[in-house]
Amino acid sequence: MKKIFQILSIAVLTLGWSCNDDEFLNRPPTGQLSEDQIWNDEGQVLSVLGDLYNRYVDISTFKTINDVPGWMTVSDFNEAFWSEAGRYNNFQNSGWDVRSWSAWDYGYIREMNLFIQKCTAADKLAPAVRERYLAEARFLRASYYFELVKRMGGVPLILEPMVYDFSGDPSYLQHPRAKESEIYDFVIKEAEEIKDKLPASVAEKSRATKAAALAMEVRAAIYAGSIAKYGANTPQVSLPGGEVGIPANAANGYYTKALAAAKEIISGNAGAYALYTKKPDLSENFASIFYDKANNPEVIFVEDFKLQSGKVHYFTGWNQPRYGAEEEEGGRINPSLQLVEAFEKLDNTFAPIPTNNANGTPIYYNEQTDIFAGRDARLAGTVMLPGTTFKGRKVDIWAGYQLANGTIISGDDRGAQKTLPGKTVPEQVVGFDGPIDGFEFTAQTGFYLRKYLDPVVGSGQRGVNSEVWLVRYRFAEVLLNAAEAAFELSQTAEAAGYMNQVRARAGLATPLKASEINFDRLVHERRVELAFEGHLLFDMKRWRIAHQILDGNAITAAELSKDLGKATKRNTQPWGLWSYKIYDPGSLNNGKWVYKQVKLSRVTGADRFQLGNYYSYIDDAIISNNPKLVRNPNQ
Repeated sequence: MKKIFQILSIAVLTLGWSCNDDEFLNRPPTGQLSEDQIWNDEGQVLSVLGDLYNRYVDISTFKTINDVPGWMTVSDFNEAFWSEAGRYNNFQNSGWDVRSWSAWDYGYIREMNLFIQKCTAADKLAPAVRERYLAEARFLRASYYFELVKRMGGVPLILEPMVYDFSGDPSYLQHPRAKESEIYDFVIKEAEEIKDKLPASVAEKSRATKAAALAMEVRAAIYAGSIAKYGANTPQVSLPGGEVGIPANAANGYYTKALAAAKEIISGNAGAYALYTKKPDLSENFASIFYDKANNPEVIFVEDFKLQSGKVHYFTGWNQPRYGAEEEEGGRINPSLQLVEAFEKLDNTFAPIPTNNANGTPIYYNEQTDIFAGRDARLAGTVMLPGTTFKGRKVDIWAGYQLANGTIISGDDRGAQKTLPGKTVPEQVVGFDGPIDGFEFTAQTGFYLRKYLDPVVGSGQRGVNSEVWLVRYRFAEVLLNAAEAAFELSQTAEAAGYMNQVRARAGLATPLKASEINFDRLVHERRVELAFEGHLLFDMKRWRIAHQILDGNAITAAELSKDLGKATKRNTQPWGLWSYKIYDPGSLNNGKWVYKQVKLSRVTGADRFQLGNYYSYIDDAIISNNPKLVRNPNQ
């Protein structure tokens, strides 16, 4: 063995001595491009820009290829229950660590600053091309600073690539935190400066456009305005240097900017955007916004997925109805009863899902879906209800049989069979989709998720997956942002006009009057229109109501139906609604359905949002490297 090693060593040394030709040794590498090759070529620059797009931060800070749309976060805040044993602990604790939702990727910022610097100097690019690339990079940089300020408050605002001089003194690289208002001002200013350098193209969805820049500006200005106004309710959530907190007298200025930018989109100045209204079934129409890519006028900016390019995701596979699914798996995200009850009736009133009569006796329904009749069409477009269908198959959600004396006959396995009284042959007594308490990957709350699910054959199959896009900005949100800004500026008639457009699409045909527009209405409308789209956490934070909604106290059955439509209604635990089929031969109710509210046994905690959760924790290592940074309050 030693002899073989010696021979190999001599051979390697001989090869090394034989390759001493300068021309050979100085050959340019074939596995990488030089900077000149990159910055002189339009396609290569676009590929660098594409990498920056791929690192865009969305709902989840730690997004992976299968984490679309930030799917591990969709069950947060009790809008849904996570039907997977490994995630039950999410519902068995009292809240969130102060490190939750943090972001601090200055490596990403440096790469964007470098791109802007080098692209500015890339004189071989056509001027129009270079201008667009630069505007896109500035859009991405502003977007990331927006994500930082939403999570962290004011952060160091660095707009040039920094270079260490190896002097041993890095202090000149250490920047203090900017004021929270200064970061919002930067995002708004960047959007204004780049909007006319981007195409006003409705057809372009996955790259920055004029409408995308304006939509970002609207959202940022709305956030800043509400922090300025509602931050007064939590004065302890602020810092004396303004790194956290915005002066109240700045609120109207931000709302004015938000409304003006929204009007640019609404007027068509950035392209002919409109609400999606292609399909006559209003619930299916709403669901289609998120998967119909053919001339969709509502969607402004997305992360796109295409099978041809190999970029797909398995969100449908993780969350499709399990029974009869293409991979016989799914069912992880189960929307809660509280979310279902948030969808109002078509007469503009709020009401609980009617399970009992006024005297306490159960209501008997001929069909499973009857209990949900007369509701906002967005309900069935967001939540898969018992008795509805997906991919041509009826979901099999029912909890068992109820006998005349109230006894329940069910099973502890999907589609379990038992022999009913008076019969001799076993038959199915519980749905193949559940609900069965504690049985993962089934509809434990009595509901499946509908929004984002792909109806295309193969989308729930491994090896095929889904092309459904992740919608980041859409026209309906712009309308709701405009409504909020107008309301805060005391322009309630204008606010009603914007909000009623969104509501009419959902079948709410009676317009709200100007006098009916209030804070509760605004909060409610965003909750049902934008459910599971990543807005809820940051809405609760900017309005400073998260600690009221998530106060750490358990929810009782009596509380479920109270204060529906109230912005600060407590929501610390997800509840379910289970349907039972009546077995009472000879009775008029035989074969009908009753529903019962259910608190799942795996839900033992109650979420508490602490004041220290309003802004995420800046890691100790970051502060150690930069002592000019101050910590966030209440941490």
